[in-house]
Amino acid sequence: MTQLVYLIPLFPLIGFLLNGLFWKSMPKKLAGIIGSVAILASFCVALGIFFEVKSGGVPDKGIVHIFNFISVGKFSVPFAFLVDQLSAMFLLIITGIGFLIHLYSTAYMHDDAGYTKYFAYLNLFVFFMLLLVLGANYVVMFIGWEGVGLASYLLIGFWYKNKEYTNASKKAFIMNRIGDLGFLVGLMLTIYNFGTASYHEFFGQLSGGIGTMTDTGYMIGTGMTNAIAICFFIGAMGKSAQIPLYTWLPDAMAGPTPVSALIHAATMVTAGIYMIARSNALFNLAPMAQNMIAIIGLATVLLAASIAIKQNDIKKVLAYSTVSQLGYMFLALGVGAYVGSLFHVMTHAFFKALLFLGSGSVIHAMSGEQDMRKMGGLGKHMPITKFTFLIGCLAIAGLPGFSGFFSKDEILAAAYAKNPMYYYFALLGALMTAYYMFRAYFYTFSGSFRGTEAQKHHLHESPAAMTIPLIILAVLSVIGGYVGLPEVIGEHLNVGHLLNEYLSPVVQNFDVHHLSHSTEWTLMAVATALIVIMIIIAKAVTKKEQFKEATGLAKVLENKWYIDEVYDFLIVKPMAWIAKILNNVIELKGIDAGVNGVGQLVQWGSTRLKNLQSGQVGSYLFAMVIGIIIIFAIGIFGLFYA
Repeated sequence: MTQLVYLIPLFPLIGFLLNGLFWKSMPKKLAGIIGSVAILASFCVALGIFFEVKSGGVPDKGIVHIFNFISVGKFSVPFAFLVDQLSAMFLLIITGIGFLIHLYSTAYMHDDAGYTKYFAYLNLFVFFMLLLVLGANYVVMFIGWEGVGLASYLLIGFWYKNKEYTNASKKAFIMNRIGDLGFLVGLMLTIYNFGTASYHEFFGQLSGGIGTMTDTGYMIGTGMTNAIAICFFIGAMGKSAQIPLYTWLPDAMAGPTPVSALIHAATMVTAGIYMIARSNALFNLAPMAQNMIAIIGLATVLLAASIAIKQNDIKKVLAYSTVSQLGYMFLALGVGAYVGSLFHVMTHAFFKALLFLGSGSVIHAMSGEQDMRKMGGLGKHMPITKFTFLIGCLAIAGLPGFSGFFSKDEILAAAYAKNPMYYYFALLGALMTAYYMFRAYFYTFSGSFRGTEAQKHHLHESPAAMTIPLIILAVLSVIGGYVGLPEVIGEHLNVGHLLNEYLSPVVQNFDVHHLSHSTEWTLMAVATALIVIMIIIAKAVTKKEQFKEATGLAKVLENKWYIDEVYDFLIVKPMAWIAKILNNVIELKGIDAGVNGVGQLVQWGSTRLKNLQSGQVGSYLFAMVIGIIIIFAIGIFGLFYA
């Protein structure tokens, strides 16, 4: 099966080409089938590879050579794929969640004029994401990295006739390019210092530790490792929406809701976590970078969670929730809990895809309405959506028995072991998560309906193509966490941490201290009790809250701490002013005037010179005489001075 790994990205690429080339003539139903079957086929191959990897039957260190890509002197970069425990896990997440989103999209986008084009873009996005996780070196990863940026630009701005949506797509593209520059610089530093872009060769040289020599003759020092690691982290900040490069992700809600689920749950935003986890051998030797990752991740948790508290757009709540949950993943990476971070990537893919698709089901029933203040009482009209959305809320809040409890508890425990202050702030973020998610749930599904009569008449449960993915994701949101039981529970049941055992050949936690069983029980009990209290508060607040204009801190949170306005004032407006000067002065009055001036001078001179060719013999004789006189004058003048 490993030798067939090329089929996994090939199927979505074929789907993209078929729907993309024939999008005008392709029947809608066939376009949806092609797009969905392409991802399902990739999932089937990925499933076979997963079991082969799990059984330990992968030859040649998991490297599958496709063709020679770059060869310059002794330096070469093959186009090769790496099949190991980490890539196999991500392949299942991307193709599995991706297929459910494609299936959901067949119903959600049914009436859209760009239906076929939509599935072409969706397949293209999955193709590049698969390249990103399959690459056996940083160059192939970077191709996929840039590709998902392009595909996300196309999907976020899918409804391009709306200027706000196109602005959102440009914002996502530009902010990702800022991060991508950091990744590119890190890649260049790696090649310059280590002479390779291959994971195996690079990590092999790092295995000697600080003070050893690279193959290019440089001594490995913390300055070198921190520089490369920080550059890679800057790339991750852009893709995975961390402070200060996070503002593109909430605006990405401009795209269709299934796109939000695909980008925000299982694929693009997890690329940064994947890259750092893949490069754990580097980050283990970069303590400054690790501390930076932990602090920025924790700051992102709190900032995004505080904003989500006062958002009224159901998709904006989920968007800022995604930013906050990504912060937890980076916090885990920063404290060396790589497995905990990847564990949360997996559980987050389940419950966040569920929540986004659930919100899409609500928006579909509400005829496009996204403001929760105009909803309410939808539970009796949409029982499946209500029940599955509730499971998603319970999972992301981290209540015992649900997937989010296990992964978030592992991150909180690792944070407490590293620095208790990390834990307290992370716990505060978890409490805010419980509050804003259940605020959204109660506003949407409880109480009385607050919309129009036309909307009320249209209310109904979504079709099976939309509810079946919700049910599957709801089941995964419950059982998905049992692959990583806490140590205190696992020892009691004589069950190990299955995900840790599976990933151990590739990713191992670094400098993570184990807590005593009593401390672990105490942390879990305190967190659970406080989360339940926050849910009760959310219920009480939503029951009494009057929809008045926000004031004070509430207004600041509703306006997202005015960070977009600050960016606009400090960056966008000055750059627009500089661009205006460059255009109106340098371009128009300088370059254009100079080029046009040369043309005008030639034209003026030619109109004068053409008068010499008058066709009159007398004029020509006169010109000859004048010429002879000038020649004689020059000759005499020369003899005189000689």
